[in-house]
Amino acid sequence: MQLVRIFTVSLIITGVTFSGCESKKGAASGAARRQSGPLTVDGFVVQKSAVSEDVEVPGTLLPAEETQIRAEVSGRIIQLNLPEGTVVPKGFLLVKLFDQDLQAALRKLQVQLEIAIKTVQRQKELLAINGISQQDFDLSALNVDNLKADIQTTRISISKTEIRAPYEGQIGLKSVSLGAYLSPTDIITSLREVRQLKLEFSVPEKYAKNIAKGYIVKFTVDGGKKPHNAIVIATEGNVEANTRTLKIRALVSEKDSELVPGIFAKVNLQLGQDTVALMVPTQAIIPQARNKQVILLRKDSVLFTVVETGIRDSAYVQVVQGLHAGDTVITTGLMAIRPNSKIKIVKVKRLPK
Repeated sequence: MQLVRIFTVSLIITGVTFSGCESKKGAASGAARRQSGPLTVDGFVVQKSAVSEDVEVPGTLLPAEETQIRAEVSGRIIQLNLPEGTVVPKGFLLVKLFDQDLQAALRKLQVQLEIAIKTVQRQKELLAINGISQQDFDLSALNVDNLKADIQTTRISISKTEIRAPYEGQIGLKSVSLGAYLSPTDIITSLREVRQLKLEFSVPEKYAKNIAKGYIVKFTVDGGKKPHNAIVIATEGNVEANTRTLKIRALVSEKDSELVPGIFAKVNLQLGQDTVALMVPTQAIIPQARNKQVILLRKDSVLFTVVETGIRDSAYVQVVQGLHAGDTVITTGLMAIRPNSKIKIVKVKRLPK
């Protein structure tokens, strides 16, 4: 009885072992069949497209012209016309200094000139009848010329006592009062041209070649609700050695209450623009230790190709070397693909129009 039980258990174990072997063989053969088939992946057709890199840099709005008003000569203020915050025309009299001494000297010279001119006229008649020598006549004529030069010099000195606006602009806050004694080192006020503004900003040196005179930039200001335009009028002659940036100056002709001199601006630049760029999805790029690769479709097989990338955004990256328009790159299953793997494309995508 015991022998029958042992024989029965042996048969059961043998049957289980045989069944397990058969199951393993079946699973192995199934896996082999699955691995021998082509991998199913998605592809992307490389096309030419316009692309540019958006760069945002800080900037500052400045008056197109700003002048600190000072006196050329020392003197006491006898007239003060400084309407703070008001726009005044070119030539507007801002400050008048005491000039009565100069006015008196001018009148004296004018009287002397009248006498000298009459003397020359009389001596001219005498010279005609040889009543005086040519030398005496020439000395009288020279005296007339000297008096005219002295009068011109005095008038220039008088003009320096009048401080006028060099251009149309807005008067700043005054720092002097009527009756004060001015010297050339004293700042009276400031004058700013308000019809136009300047926008100053700097760009990294790698973009220096992309910006030249006439380039249009867009910018916004803190608290502003809309973008504004400025036209580049000049660039610095060299890149700043410490910051490795190039200083740019643009002109803003637009008049808007948002645009106040001295305010901070955010300048948006579209640099590195390329109208025939080759773009691929970001996930198609395989980073390597020394380079970057993509997997190209070649009939039903693949080809690993080294590429050089350029401008990148959230979804696509520019390929500047290694691809051609019309190539199909693999975008899914990249980790499972090996050189010469057989693949099957199930879905092909293109750039959205």
